[in-house]
Amino acid sequence: MKKNTNSYLRYAVITIMALFTLFPVVFLVLNSFKSQTEIVKSPMAFPQNFSFEYIQTAIEKINIGSSFVLTLVITVLSVALIILVSSAAAWMMVRFKSKLSTVLLLCFTASMLIPFQAIMYPLISIFDNMGLKNVPGLILMYGGFGLSMSLFLYHGFIKSIPASLEEAAIIDGASPFQVYFKVIMPLLKPTTMTVIILNGMWIWNDYLLPFLVIGNSPIKTLTLSVYFAKIESGQYGNSWDLIFPAVLITITPVILMFLFLQKNIIKGIADGAVK
Repeated sequence: MKKNTNSYLRYAVITIMALFTLFPVVFLVLNSFKSQTEIVKSPMAFPQNFSFEYIQTAIEKINIGSSFVLTLVITVLSVALIILVSSAAAWMMVRFKSKLSTVLLLCFTASMLIPFQAIMYPLISIFDNMGLKNVPGLILMYGGFGLSMSLFLYHGFIKSIPASLEEAAIIDGASPFQVYFKVIMPLLKPTTMTVIILNGMWIWNDYLLPFLVIGNSPIKTLTLSVYFAKIESGQYGNSWDLIFPAVLITITPVILMFLFLQKNIIKGIADGAVK
């Protein structure tokens, strides 16, 4: 009896937490298919008529198409840069063990404790002086910020890979690049999926760094487009029938990516951190 009571209590707590977590998403979806009048009058009610006209209007007025493409390009290139550099660096640190590699690993690990706000303005100033206050500079910044955690995960996983696999490939005539791309990288798939999910979600949803780097650019990321649309609409009263659909479009790709790849998160983190 006590065991059943504990199970019911546990399920009740989990259900409450799930409802609390899903409430903002449900609220967003409901109001993405309503007119401004419906949203103001009854924000918690279901739409009287489900219509995609508000989503279509948001796409046209906020230039969602160009913003989506730019955000996708930045995210894909930044994540690819993080994966390539962090996995290669972690591989070298594991296979060529020395005091220098240990110090470098400690430096990368310690850098995860430094908040972005502490280096925000010096970093922007340096990149501005180098002529990199643009999209390529933004990609380099994301690559640098995502490097430390990704390297830490890769380093932990690579230690569990037997060096004999690489030695066998070298005996068969493989070059270091072939060993890396054809032997090491396929084995790193679980950790790579985790790196893609964590960094992809962060970069896609990020607002502050794009605002500081390309805030004045004619073409903006999705988060910047939604923000500036909110500012412009706020001059005449918030156009919620424009903001809600725009936010829904912005978060949908991230939600889908998480749903399809969520099983790899725990496995990848555990393999990279524990092993």
